[in-house]
Amino acid sequence: MNSVKYPFVTEKAMVLLDENKLQFIVDTRSNKHQIKDEVEKLYGFKVNSVRTMTTMKGLKKAIVAFEEAEASHEIATRIGLV
Repeated sequence: MNSVKYPFVTEKAMVLLDENKLQFIVDTRSNKHQIKDEVEKLYGFKVNSVRTMTTMKGLKKAIVAFEEAEASHEIATRIGLV
């Protein structure tokens, strides 16, 4: 199952980028462990923590914090967010 659907980009997401965090829209049935494993496999950086929440539109959003200092900037550059 593909847990991670796409990156979630807002002004707040860009502020979190400086805190070494990225936001993703994920499958509503996926749990934090599945999200962590998939993000690590997709981008090759160790994940420190995953926080999830449901948006007003009924989508599941995950805030992923990385262990390595510049991991979020590196990933954002790779996927074209920055």
